Amino acid sequence: MTQLELPLERSVQSTLDNRGTRYGDFRTQAALSQALSTFWKQHYYQLHPNAQLRPFILESIEMIFHKLARLANGDPLFIDSYRDLVGYSQLVVDALQAYPG
Repeated sequence: MTQLELPLERSVQSTLDNRGTRYGDFRTQAALSQALSTFWKQHYYQLHPNAQLRPFILESIEMIFHKLARLANGDPLFIDSYRDLVGYSQLVVDALQAYPG
């Protein structure tokens, strides 16, 4: 039986089990991700109190923290995590080039 043929509940649990093996406990990963995000925002807005970053920039930064937390909490040798880091940065580069200012 393939992943697509599994009942939804078993399929979801299988995915969660797989991710847990790769990235570690979700609660500790989430705590680190949120701590990185909070620290960054506090620092940034302290230096730039009137700044309003575009949602796509904030989302990219949040996803980068998410990926960094996964690396710290789980398997730092998983190459796709590094590809994801590059990808979220590239999305911002592309958006800023298309719509500067």
